[in-house]
Amino acid sequence: MRFMMLVIPKGYEKAGADFAPPADLVAKMTKYNDSLTKAGVLLGLDGLRPPATGARVRFSGGKPKVTDGPFTEAKEVLGGYWMIQVKSRAEAIEWAKRAPMQDGD
Repeated sequence: MRFMMLVIPKGYEKAGADFAPPADLVAKMTKYNDSLTKAGVLLGLDGLRPPATGARVRFSGGKPKVTDGPFTEAKEVLGGYWMIQVKSRAEAIEWAKRAPMQDGD
């Protein structure tokens, strides 16, 4: 079964374009990613830039309208994800519990 584990970092919606996660967290993420790979369950992963670096494209009357970030209405934003393939929902939850997150994430 495939599962997507989402990273929704606390306060990421307010992060500036120059945001970088703490070095110790990056090291923990790298170790976690390696464990997913060694277990043969990792299908894909990526970290995403903060909303301040993004743009939203909406269509009205068949025409695109571009709005640059940040997006003040955002309450929670996606900071990254892992795609895994495991035998069960319970196994996916066990992998998610091992993810190196900060308090509130």
